[in-house]
Amino acid sequence: MNREIEDAGFGADSELDCSTLGLMNKLRDAGLRPTRQRLSLAHMLYSKGNRHVSAEALHEEAEVAGVPVSLATVYNTLHQFTEAGLLRAVAVESSKTYFDTNTSDHHHFFIESENRVVDVPASHITVSDLPEPPEGMEVARVDVIVRLRKK
Repeated sequence: MNREIEDAGFGADSELDCSTLGLMNKLRDAGLRPTRQRLSLAHMLYSKGNRHVSAEALHEEAEVAGVPVSLATVYNTLHQFTEAGLLRAVAVESSKTYFDTNTSDHHHFFIESENRVVDVPASHITVSDLPEPPEGMEVARVDVIVRLRKK
């Protein structure tokens, strides 16, 4: 563990709080090496409860917090976290994706005027009569995005 702490950019005698150690374990359990940048981004993602964030917004948060990370690294990290099951991608447009820290099955509202994604409790939407998937395929998940605008 000490070597891993040093590899993440912390000295062997660094004071690590429980949240950092928990995040290190979370990343390691997902098959990701807990680098300093991944840990910093994970802390920003998970320290505020469940949330939806774009890569650009997370990059801006990182800049404000003094975390030296490029936008490309933020994108790569978010996609790595998604592939590892730590985040859920919510594509609201072909060019706009939000990343959700709540990976459970649920649906979303997209408030167009605010470019904001909000959870819809799973019990509020029922999806039925799905088409039969092609042979050799199965439905992995159904995502419903309800777009909202002011009247």
